[in-house]
Amino acid sequence: MPETGAEPPAVTVTLPETLTALFPGSLPRIDMPAANVVEVIENLEARWPGMRDRLCDSTPKLRRRINVFVEGRRVPLDTPLEPGAMVHIMTGICEGG
Repeated sequence: MPETGAEPPAVTVTLPETLTALFPGSLPRIDMPAANVVEVIENLEARWPGMRDRLCDSTPKLRRRINVFVEGRRVPLDTPLEPGAMVHIMTGICEGG
């Protein structure tokens, strides 16, 4: 059990259906403690192993067609999060022909 004050405040994370479909038991929306976007991805990986590999490459950097938005702004991995922040992870849309 973590000590009081050791865990960052909770943020709300929304995941795309294309991602949750790959991980049985995953949720489209989840509250979790996270001080920054990297911690969001680490927490997702802890709950659903393999999810980080779907979101990030080995550098680590977000994959080409993955975008993270915090409060409506596209952000990089090192973005700090305020308590109660809304984090949306989205996949890019490919144009069909």
